[in-house]
Amino acid sequence: MAYVVTEPCIDCRYTDCAVVCPVEAFRLDERMLVIDPEICIDCDVCVPECPVEAIYPEDGVPEEWKHYIRLNAEKATSGLSVISQKLDPLC
Repeated sequence: MAYVVTEPCIDCRYTDCAVVCPVEAFRLDERMLVIDPEICIDCDVCVPECPVEAIYPEDGVPEEWKHYIRLNAEKATSGLSVISQKLDPLC
């Protein structure tokens, strides 16, 4: 099981979560971050760092955001850049 970034991240894109990730599982797109489920080690370190509470364990994603499980996996393997440093948020 991996962690999943969901809707609250869209157009905010805080990177506090990515900075603490010990395995660089976060990927950066133009509107949000996603987590590569193949790299995520389920350590839970990123969850409390997200100021908009957008990160959930895969089995805890709210029903209305379940499609983000697939979206994270697809985007993470689409060639997006690894993000491991703090950037200014979009919001």
